Amino acid sequence: MLPRSPWRTRGTAARALAASLTALSLAVVGAGAAAAAPSDQPGGTTAVLDSAALDQLQQRAAEVQTGLQEQQAEVAAAREELARSEQAVAAAEAVVADAEGQLAVRQEAVAEYASAVYRDGGALTPLTLLLSGGDPGDVVSAMGFLDVVDSHAAQVIGAAEQLRQAALDQQQGATAALDQARARADEVAATVAELEAAASAVTDELDEALGVVDRQLAQLQQEQLQVNDRTAANWRGYVADLAATGVPAPPAAALRDPPAGLPAPLVPVGADGGGAQRGAAQLPRQPTSLLVLPAETLAAVSAAMDALGRPYAPGTAGPESWDCGSLVQSVHAAAGISLPGTQAELFAVTAPVPPADVLPGDLVFLGTAESGLGHVGIALDPKTMLAADARAGAVVVRTVPADQVLGIGRPSLGQRAPVAAPGPAGGALRTECGNTVHPPSYDGARSWGGYPNGLIPPSALCPIGVGSHSLRCDAAAAYKAMSTAFASAFGTPVCITDSYRTYGSQVRLYGQKPALAAVPGTSNHGWGLAVDLCGGIERFGTPEYQWLKANAGRFGFLHPDWAEPGNGREEPWHWEYAGT
Repeated sequence: MLPRSPWRTRGTAARALAASLTALSLAVVGAGAAAAAPSDQPGGTTAVLDSAALDQLQQRAAEVQTGLQEQQAEVAAAREELARSEQAVAAAEAVVADAEGQLAVRQEAVAEYASAVYRDGGALTPLTLLLSGGDPGDVVSAMGFLDVVDSHAAQVIGAAEQLRQAALDQQQGATAALDQARARADEVAATVAELEAAASAVTDELDEALGVVDRQLAQLQQEQLQVNDRTAANWRGYVADLAATGVPAPPAAALRDPPAGLPAPLVPVGADGGGAQRGAAQLPRQPTSLLVLPAETLAAVSAAMDALGRPYAPGTAGPESWDCGSLVQSVHAAAGISLPGTQAELFAVTAPVPPADVLPGDLVFLGTAESGLGHVGIALDPKTMLAADARAGAVVVRTVPADQVLGIGRPSLGQRAPVAAPGPAGGALRTECGNTVHPPSYDGARSWGGYPNGLIPPSALCPIGVGSHSLRCDAAAAYKAMSTAFASAFGTPVCITDSYRTYGSQVRLYGQKPALAAVPGTSNHGWGLAVDLCGGIERFGTPEYQWLKANAGRFGFLHPDWAEPGNGREEPWHWEYAGT
């Protein structure tokens, strides 16, 4: 259950000065308790990951997938053996053809000799040669030649015949090996067919379990929307309470040096380490004191509340979709505070405050020692933040994982001298707005959300607005933005033939093209992160393909290295969303 608070500190102004932060509970829920807390999971919920139906779904899918993956090695080995045997047979047939050609030449020469013998009544004689115009010396020489030919003819023909017989033996051996390889390939194909049948048989069971998971997710997502709505309503109520006091919200500059004085009747907010916090104040009153934030902070957080529910898409800056850095930059720019637009640049220049002193409107920087800085959002209280979240695929209210807080920054205090943002260590992949970013050469698993490949609940995916095509929500928003930019250049949106591929469709495709299709449960299409494109993009070197190569990265899409020319599988049409 979320903490209950109307955005106020408790107790008298004196007590609030000493314990303003620890008593501050500013999250989202008023009178009604929420069934689903803010979360860092896709769809903004976590309870679906504890689903027994999801556990069963994963187990059954894994059983069939493991069998297919083990068999895939045998399929590949059998195909290689078959290809080698076919090449050996072809080579043997070429040797036989050459040997038979040599024999034919020799047989033709001997046949001409035999023909001459026949014309001469059965034998060539000195008289025949003499009558043909030769002189006595020629006759003697010719007779010697005929003796040599008579003794060598059998040897010539015999050698050629031996060569032909050897070639025929080689051909026979190669043909036998080919028959054996074909038999082996048939055995493997039969085993694959059995596994495909098992995969097909379990598809109905998987679909039923998937339906259960999808209904759970849809319910939890609806609860998350309610959390978002209550958050925005409570924020508006807090702003209205401030306005009702008749005390104007002071500018940021007026709250930066509380020891030197604050606008009357405001008093300082206590810092966890003693003294007063810079950049905030409070209004003493009974029964609770009211937190007073700078006018710029109020405006920025209000603008962020208006963005709740908008899709996350890398490289976009509203108003239809956002990434985490651009959301922070844009809402503060509208409030008169200039900030950079990426999570690393924001970390570098935002004035830090101790994590224990976090207040609404502060920036929360998340990450780990391995991946470095990976996310930025706007604090609502010590446990909750608002962010354009890549894993949720939207601007959401989510919990702050305490073990991932790398720092807290307060934009209203101005900028510090730039410092380096924590980066990945030990070869780890970097993260952006809560998602791991994979380079083009990465060929590992891109799993997300706890769902099996090809068995992602429809509620966790988003349509791209073309036919029945859908992708993970952040990828869908990025695809739409990319397609709009493409249309500006070519007059038509990006042409698409394939997107998210269900487990069942992967099984069918594998049965049709086992040598080309990925093993069911391993395709990036099954993660909702891959698309197959057309309209010129399916051919290397076209203007459409070249445009995508130059611009897709701005929207988080890439052409993987394995699909590039010369890397074994040339697929100009296949593109993948890089963040997972």
